[in-house]
Amino acid sequence: MHIGIFAHHFNSYFCLSMTVDIFIPCFIDQIFPQTAWNMIKVLEKLGCDVHYNPDQTCCGQPAWNAGYKDRVKPVAAKWINDFNTQNPIVSPSGSCTGMVRNYYLEMFANTSNHLKCKSAQSRSFEFTEFLTEILKREDVGASLPGKATYHDACGSLRECGIKDGPRKLLQNVKGLELVEMNECETCCGFGGTFAVKFDAISVAMAEQKVNNALATGADYLISTDVSCLMHIDAYIQKKKLPLKCMHIADVLASGW
Repeated sequence: MHIGIFAHHFNSYFCLSMTVDIFIPCFIDQIFPQTAWNMIKVLEKLGCDVHYNPDQTCCGQPAWNAGYKDRVKPVAAKWINDFNTQNPIVSPSGSCTGMVRNYYLEMFANTSNHLKCKSAQSRSFEFTEFLTEILKREDVGASLPGKATYHDACGSLRECGIKDGPRKLLQNVKGLELVEMNECETCCGFGGTFAVKFDAISVAMAEQKVNNALATGADYLISTDVSCLMHIDAYIQKKKLPLKCMHIADVLASGW
């Protein structure tokens, strides 16, 4: 699915309503709840009426990636029913958004959930994508002094095709200098269960990512996915390195 199709539909939709449903991924819900609150803060500042369904649970991505496809189906069916509205679904995670967009139809094609699945897919957006492609906003009035570099999380880049939007948002953060690091599109090594099954390779990939970030002189390493940031930050903390990881929602909620 292409963002142009989404934008064509929602540009007319938003003339009537700015209500959005938010999907909060497991890592953010359990470990980084402030990132969820900061996403809400930005969305409300831009005029959105934010709705959170407290019954929502996991999208099923971890089990899907581990090969347990039959066990994912009831989880995914619940997710679809939890978001069975006409509102756009905004999430601070490219990987979870990519799971819904790219893999749900494989489970629900030619079933009773087919149409609800297609609807949920067409309404699902990663946070920065929603800001830049749907709300058409690249400056939210944020400020953060310092130098930053951006990590292209695999979920956002490869699953959702998100590349320029986060950078445009960061370039408009007052006081923040954005510099590109070498191999910014290279995986950080997390990959869900990959980090557990192949820990030595995973750590080496995190080391490479951190070294590339440090070489820019950046104070902050910013990305769209907390799973990447959690993995990278674990290496940073272990080595006591002078680099801070931040989710882009936390950056955009800074200074106001």
